[in-house]
Amino acid sequence: MIRLAPSEADLHAYVDGQLEAPARAEIERWLAAHPERAAVVADWKRDAKRLRVSQALPEQWPANPNLEPAHLRRRVRARGRARLGVAAALLLSLGLGTVTGWQARQLQVASARLPMADAVSAYRLFAVSDRPDTLDAAARAQLQDWLGQHFGALGAMPDLHAQGLHLVGGQRLSTEQGAAAMLVYADASGARIGVYLRPGGRFGQPGQRRDGELLAQYWSRGNTSFAVVSPFEDARARNVAAVLAPGG
Repeated sequence: MIRLAPSEADLHAYVDGQLEAPARAEIERWLAAHPERAAVVADWKRDAKRLRVSQALPEQWPANPNLEPAHLRRRVRARGRARLGVAAALLLSLGLGTVTGWQARQLQVASARLPMADAVSAYRLFAVSDRPDTLDAAARAQLQDWLGQHFGALGAMPDLHAQGLHLVGGQRLSTEQGAAAMLVYADASGARIGVYLRPGGRFGQPGQRRDGELLAQYWSRGNTSFAVVSPFEDARARNVAAVLAPGG
């Protein structure tokens, strides 16, 4: 049996000592069954302890030259010069017209995040560590209720039995846009694909990209973005995305 994994917020609350005894005991049982995540949480605890010790001894804090009055005055003067530079650049761009606008757009595109990078990261973190088992009815119901609360009808867990896949894990996550989830499916041989969803409908058309050994296929529906993440060579995953994406 696979227990529903605690969220990042639950784990941080555990590290900070903010949980009641039953919730703390449940997380400790889960960590005992997941030694890799337990090692991460142990690192968090050590970091928190070091931070509390350093905050309790301010006389031992290292000197911060950035807070010296002379340095602060230099920063104020530099900020003023930077504002003048921005104003001059704006006037120049108005004079140059569309050429400068095109270059600015190219810089924006080049600096944009790769689409669904968070989905690929979630797959690498969770899809390869779940045990090959099936969520029990209670855990599935709990996960489905949580998805419904955050995504409404779009949070319905896909039924992929026709594709030879069954649900083996679910991880609740948090992103800058809000709650997210990685659903992990496996076939009889244990091969895994991940179905990821989060707020933010940013893709006008379905797309895909390769990230190392993985393929991310993504699309948006309403105000929710989805991705199917799988090994690049898994041809069946392309069929799964075609079924789940708009028009599939």
